[in-house]
Amino acid sequence: MTMIVVAPLARIAEMAVRHGAREMISLMAKEHAFHRPGVIQAHRHLLLNMNDIAFKGTGNLVAPDETHVREIIDFVRDWDQRAPLLIHCWMGVSRSPAAALIAALSLSPEQDDGALVRRLRTASPYATPNTRLVQIGDDMLGRGGRLVDSVRAIGRGADADGNAPFTLSLEEPTAGTF
Repeated sequence: MTMIVVAPLARIAEMAVRHGAREMISLMAKEHAFHRPGVIQAHRHLLLNMNDIAFKGTGNLVAPDETHVREIIDFVRDWDQRAPLLIHCWMGVSRSPAAALIAALSLSPEQDDGALVRRLRTASPYATPNTRLVQIGDDMLGRGGRLVDSVRAIGRGADADGNAPFTLSLEEPTAGTF
């Protein structure tokens, strides 16, 4: 089963090794330096510098934009899916869950947005996908507001300490599958 591993920065090396990830998307503020896990080759690592904000014009902060979402979509469509994809941000709660939703819908556009977002909530009671990334992804993937509405329906996640990685399957489990 193809899956995406979502993690906070502090757990990326552990999660890459544990799940056998070979490709990674990092959604980090420019000033946050970090080391790419050795199991991730440099050419299969997408680093997107952005802050976890929902609108432009917030001082020196970089808001997620269409260029970032296009890069996520293009990177994911080039992912061979033989090993899990690791997506991370600082806490693993906002930017990376939003990117995971965008990635999943990029690869499997026939998915029901509501079912995908409910799988996200089941996988992580803490996930609160970044609303700006979700809106841009919804627009760019032609979801007609369904992704935005589905994320709004699950509401804000529980408070998190940034230590709760999770996995999101690209496929809906079939009856009797655990």
